Amino acid sequence: MNVSAQEVNKKIHDEAKNKDVLINVCTREGVVTFPEFKEMYDPLYTSYTPDSAAMAELKKLVKKEKIKIVFGSWCGDSKVNVPHFFKILDELQFPGKSVEIIAVDGHKKAENNLLNGLDITRVPTFIVFDKKGNEMGRITEGPKTTLEGDLLAIYKKK
Repeated sequence: MNVSAQEVNKKIHDEAKNKDVLINVCTREGVVTFPEFKEMYDPLYTSYTPDSAAMAELKKLVKKEKIKIVFGSWCGDSKVNVPHFFKILDELQFPGKSVEIIAVDGHKKAENNLLNGLDITRVPTFIVFDKKGNEMGRITEGPKTTLEGDLLAIYKKK
């Protein structure tokens, strides 16, 4: 089954979390309007100010990479870090078409083999791929420094 045939922004009742969650491929709009996610998304996105020095360096390094965001609509770390990450991407003017968003259930699984080969152990996980599709690096669960600082470290490694 190809991605275009899948239901986007699919909601299921997750037995592990005993609540409705997003699953599989999502659009940004689907994520930010999902009721449980939206209540934290709006204030956290608005209030976050990325480090200007890291952002200035990142702007020089960002080219044609792709980013995959794997998150849980039920997950506290996702509810904090995904809005902050989107704020960084927006300030970098990172093209939306280069960002893939995958929601997982309470067992950190998605359907249709969407996570095959990604080794997702915690969420959120932000994975940066070069234009050839090779993983450049990832931020798992939370940043070591700041999201923009960790992203800059990934870009400087290449």
